[in-house]
Amino acid sequence: MEAIKLMKELKSNLDQEVHYLPKETGLSLIESTQENGNGVSAKCRDARVEDLWSLTSFFGYSTQTFVLAVNLLDRFIAMMKVQPRYLACISIGCLHIAARVTKEECKVSSSHELIRISQCKFTVSDLSRMEKIILEKLNFQLKAVTALTFLHLYHAIALSHTSNRKDVLNLDKLEAQLKACLCRIVFSKAKPSVLALSLLMLEIEALQSVDLLEIAQHIQTHLKISKADLVHWRGLVGQCMREYSSPECAKPDHKKLVWIVSRRTAQNLHSIYRSIPELPTIPEDTWDESESQALISTENHLDFSFSL
Repeated sequence: MEAIKLMKELKSNLDQEVHYLPKETGLSLIESTQENGNGVSAKCRDARVEDLWSLTSFFGYSTQTFVLAVNLLDRFIAMMKVQPRYLACISIGCLHIAARVTKEECKVSSSHELIRISQCKFTVSDLSRMEKIILEKLNFQLKAVTALTFLHLYHAIALSHTSNRKDVLNLDKLEAQLKACLCRIVFSKAKPSVLALSLLMLEIEALQSVDLLEIAQHIQTHLKISKADLVHWRGLVGQCMREYSSPECAKPDHKKLVWIVSRRTAQNLHSIYRSIPELPTIPEDTWDESESQALISTENHLDFSFSL
């Protein structure tokens, strides 16, 4: 019964996915835009998505939040003619909206915190206005059907047919691979159902599981996904995974935040560090009540609060 219910849910999401796809003409225009041009280029878009991945990891947001943020971003920039200088504000706005939509799964950070940690040069009011524009242009269609939706359903279907596959078919690994794909705009053109199945197929091939392969093929037949589409996107996903696994690739989730402070702040930090009094050495060989009282008195007068 559970498998039948999952297959019905799968078909329902398949019917809905078309409503949450970015406009392909808009994506193609971004891909053809030259760097340092008037519009957003593919490289610029991909860099912003990598930053979103880093922020997602920093704030402890779920994969669902990240995937939804990327979906909102792609749908918006594929619809609107956006100047590169506004892209940072748009991407952070999409992440903030996605975090609120998925707030059951993550603690939503404030607008101020998002701006401060991302070190973007806009204000809270700028972000608020941008979010309003995004919501209006997307007609408030926020709970999108994404590749993650299908990935979770495919995984659940596989588990419902084989009780001992939980440790073999690793959902966390599949989610990480999906995030890597979403950092490239080319995968925004793929149907979510096909992209998710491509990831699943590649993982099953690596596991060399005949049982799981039959389940994946059954899903392909049920959703009427053509062999040509699957072969095309599976090839691109495979290439992406090989490049992502190479030592030369800088992983967005491994990036360290680099803080940029002003000269005045740096000088204040150095002066504060130099002004911290040294604690007296605590004798180890002897201990009496008078020394104990002296130590307590010293601790009560120390102030470790820093201000920038």
